Amino acid sequence: CFQAEDGIRDDLVTGVQTCALPILQRCDGCGLHRHPPRVSCAACGAAGWTWVPTAMRGEVWSWTVTHRVTDPAFAEEGTFAIVVVELVEGVRVVANTIGIPHADLRIGLPVRIVLDQRSESAALIDAVPA
Repeated sequence: CFQAEDGIRDDLVTGVQTCALPILQRCDGCGLHRHPPRVSCAACGAAGWTWVPTAMRGEVWSWTVTHRVTDPAFAEEGTFAIVVVELVEGVRVVANTIGIPHADLRIGLPVRIVLDQRSESAALIDAVPA
């Protein structure tokens, strides 16, 4: 959905802004998806990649409930849960939970990924009920 040209970090930000959804690197050598972005594939060593949109679906792989707010920006939110989501593409991302009661969290829980656009260049990854 866009032409990459500025480097890994800038390409990731531009791709998310242009495509309006999270994107992943797919290795041109072996086809493996990867996150976070890297200059070469850990599986086959190839240096080429293509940015591709993610299906934005996955399952909870792990989670933790945080009872102590350490960043004033999140003080109003109080207790919150952070999950590691294994996307259908096979990569794992860390996400905040929205609309999922802490008591309902479990390994394998189906979730969707949404972006919480905080500014023109910053978005948080959120996991919501599938």
